[in-house]
Amino acid sequence: QVQLVESGGGLVQTGGSLRLSCAASGRTVSGYGMGWFRQAPGKEREFVSGISWNGASTYYADSVKGRFTISRDNAKNTVYLQMNSLKPEDTAVYYCAARLGSLAYDSWGQGTQVTVSS
Repeated sequence: QVQLVESGGGLVQTGGSLRLSCAASGRTVSGYGMGWFRQAPGKEREFVSGISWNGASTYYADSVKGRFTISRDNAKNTVYLQMNSLKPEDTAVYYCAARLGSLAYDSWGQGTQVTVSS
């Protein structure tokens, strides 16, 4: 329903930072809750962070709380994930997703690889 394209992934050393972007097209993300998920090899996809449609509420997995920051710019139709103090455990494919209200996330990006070397 909405096309999401992640970018900003790459290779970074432990303690470094990356800023992921999720650009939407086809439909404005205004009014949609947005989230970031990640999936490491051999593991299930896990929730990383979420943000309400107006940015008033944010949510973080315990594993990233204090290190990651989610934000959105509805005028630019873009959601961001600032990742600081990266650890090797953060290595995964990161996916952006969108949903309406309490509905399940039904729009997903293709993912962007984040690799944190030790």
